[in-house]
Order: sequence, then structure tokens, then C-alpha cells
Amino acid sequence: SLQQERIYRMHRGHESMHVEMILIFLCALVVAQIVLVQWRQRHGRSYNLVTLLQMWVVPLYFTIKLYWWRFLSMWGMFSVITSYILFRATRKPLSGRTPRLVYKWFLLIYKLSYAFGVVGYLAIMFTMCGFNLFFKIKARDSMDFGIVSLFYGLYYGVMGRDFAEICSDYMASTIGFYSVSGMPTRSLSDNVCAVCGQKIIVELNEEGLIENTYQLSCNHVFHEFCIRGWCIVGKKQTCPYCKEKVDLKRMISNPWERTHFLYGQILDWLRYLVAWQPVVIGIVQGINYSLGLE
Repeated sequence: SLQQERIYRMHRGHESMHVEMILIFLCALVVAQIVLVQWRQRHGRSYNLVTLLQMWVVPLYFTIKLYWWRFLSMWGMFSVITSYILFRATRKPLSGRTPRLVYKWFLLIYKLSYAFGVVGYLAIMFTMCGFNLFFKIKARDSMDFGIVSLFYGLYYGVMGRDFAEICSDYMASTIGFYSVSGMPTRSLSDNVCAVCGQKIIVELNEEGLIENTYQLSCNHVFHEFCIRGWCIVGKKQTCPYCKEKVDLKRMISNPWERTHFLYGQILDWLRYLVAWQPVVIGIVQGINYSLGLE
């Protein structure tokens, strides 16, 4: 076609320049990966905060620039509710029902993101296999629906897990049975849940939470919802009190729940692509521009 011929003429004779651009891109990827890994290992808290802030703000810029009002409305609703949840989690003194509220909200976000991700993936596969023709759906429409649904699922899944981790740290530190570094400020009694700070066994005439309990391999007992929220939603793999390693495989006995756990691991892996890949590409473009490579 005329367009392909015009592109060929434009790039003909620039093979050496293309090789230089590819080498710059590969070198930038390697260096960025090394820097990010070192940053995360040595200063994990600042790395997570900067990554979260970047993922929260950067899409807003592109949304306003490209007039994606549907995404902007969902982003605004998510931001308002999550800001309120974050306010409740960081408030002192901490209400006994706040941990349950926090984990319920982020568990809902987690499940919705999982559903959107699965629907988006199936829609893309549905279109690539040509099944859309049987239902007289345009390939472009079904593919756009799949890509948008998959993006929503991955984006809000990563955001929800990161905010849940921050809230978990704040709540546990406020209650006093957990410390990110060092010893807890309070000693844990046998009848108290270290995640929410409430009694595990409640008498009939007492106010508190009545639910199933779960005992870790370190013999510490918690409300089942609290410890599952701590480990699965809040991304913690240690006991909230003694920091002994938690056997997540034993905790997740339902095969369907294991798919949710694997999905969470995929979200953690995709954080680099979602948050830092645009930055790396921008740096590469800046280097190419400064060297006169177009």
C-alpha cells in the first residue's frame, strides 16, 4: 500500500540508527530493573509509596488529556471511598470495627478486579478466535471491551492491594501488637486478636465480634476474617505478632481461592509494567531526542 511504501522510504538507510535506538532501549530496561530492585530491597517503604502515588496520579493526567470521562468517574469514586477508608485506618484511637471495614472494602475491590480481569481476558480470546462473528458483534467493539475490562481489573487490583497493605501497617502499628521493624509495643494475651485488637471469645453479655477463629503454626489465634484479610488482602505472609512465616497453602484450602491468590501474585508482578514502564519509555525517548535519533 501507499502508506507502507512511504514508511519504507522514510526509514530506508537508517538501519544503524535503528540499531542504536534498540540498544539504548535494552540498556535502559536493564539499568532501570537493577535500580528498582535495589531501591525496593533497601528502601521498600519509599519504593511502595512512590509507586502507588505514581499509579494514582499518572492515569489522571492521561484521562483528562484524552477525555476518558468514564474512567475518570470510576477513578474519582474509587479515590473518594479509598481516602475515607485510609482516614479511618490511620485514625487514633482506632475503632475496633475499622479493620473489618478496611478488609471488606479491599476484598470487594480485589474480587471485582478479578472478575473484570477474567471477563476482559475471555472477551479478547473470544474475539481472536472469531466467535464474535456468530453474534454479529464487530471485532473492534468486542476487542475494545476486552481491553478496557482487562485494564480496569489490573489497574484497580494493583491499587487496591497497595492501599490495603498501607492500611494494614497503620492499623497494626496503632493497635500495638505489630511493628514493621522492632518489637511490638504491647504483649498479646491468649484471648485477643492481634489484627483488630478485639476479644476472640466473647461472652453472651459482652460486646464484640462473634466468628470463627484460625490458629497459625506459631499457635497464635485470630479471627478467621482478620487473619485472612491480613495475609491475602494486606499482602502479609507473617504472623501479625511474632512474624513467623505463614503457610498460605494450608490457609487456602479451597481450590477456587488459590486462583485468587495466584491472581494477586500476578498483580504484584504487573506493578512494574503498569507503574514504571511508561517512565522507562519516557527516559529512552529523551535520550534518543538528545542524541538526535528519531
